[in-house]
Amino acid sequence: MTAITVALEDLRRRRAEWAPWLAIVADVAQESGTPAWDAAVPAATDAGDTIVPRLAGSTIAIQRRAIRGFLDRLLRRASGVSPKMATVQRAIAADVDVLQLFAASVSQDAAPVEAVAAASRSDPEALQSIVSLLAVPFLHACARRFAPSLSASWVQGYCPVCGSWPAFAEVRGIERTRSYRCGRCGADWHARALCCPYCEMIEHDELVSLIAEKSELNATIDACNRCRGYIKVFTTLQGCLPEAALVEDLASVELDLAAIDAGYARPPRPGYNLAVRVIEDETPRRRFGWKS
Repeated sequence: MTAITVALEDLRRRRAEWAPWLAIVADVAQESGTPAWDAAVPAATDAGDTIVPRLAGSTIAIQRRAIRGFLDRLLRRASGVSPKMATVQRAIAADVDVLQLFAASVSQDAAPVEAVAAASRSDPEALQSIVSLLAVPFLHACARRFAPSLSASWVQGYCPVCGSWPAFAEVRGIERTRSYRCGRCGADWHARALCCPYCEMIEHDELVSLIAEKSELNATIDACNRCRGYIKVFTTLQGCLPEAALVEDLASVELDLAAIDAGYARPPRPGYNLAVRVIEDETPRRRFGWKS
């Protein structure tokens, strides 16, 4: 069994009521570790820029039928999660522009998803939760491709690959090096200590650490009293696998709830607006190995 499979099985035992949603997460995690998406990875932006993520302004050429197949699979799996999630099945029959939805997923743009939800009479929050996962395997392919050329001097709070805010921070090994981990593409990058990733606050009086009551995790919550943002921080011997970041983030939801209860929140928008363009790739030699 892989480390991800073990983590998901453990989560199923602890949270039996999550089983239908964990089946979706398992699907996305498995797909994220495959090379099927590599053909769609675009050329990166200038690696010398230390504030612009590698995907910013990119044109992504991908097969429409590949996106449609993966989206329909996610939507069908969502039907067993809850009555609210079951409404997203209506989007399968809807005449939607899947390339536009894919672009919305990459850029974390809620407006196109809300329009599709209204047209198909799907619950907008439920549909957004599924569409947000649509680009995750592609983003992992981008992180694999760009990892060797990512700048070691990157110090922005958002991901150097996809512009997302980090899902959590890791304090690793006996050296206690601090890194951020992206929950969407799996990339990791250096995290500045005693600095808010969202507003770059460095005043000690404005930065606090919280510990969730009854938590079994070796973790804390770093929070900022200026922007009211927070980040989960795990102490670990080594960083998690990129494809496991989504699972690790979900498994520590008790920390998110504790932070929210204390009046903190994650920013509603990504750290950087990618402004990507998605077009149809009509190259017949490219194949995606979707499972039905």
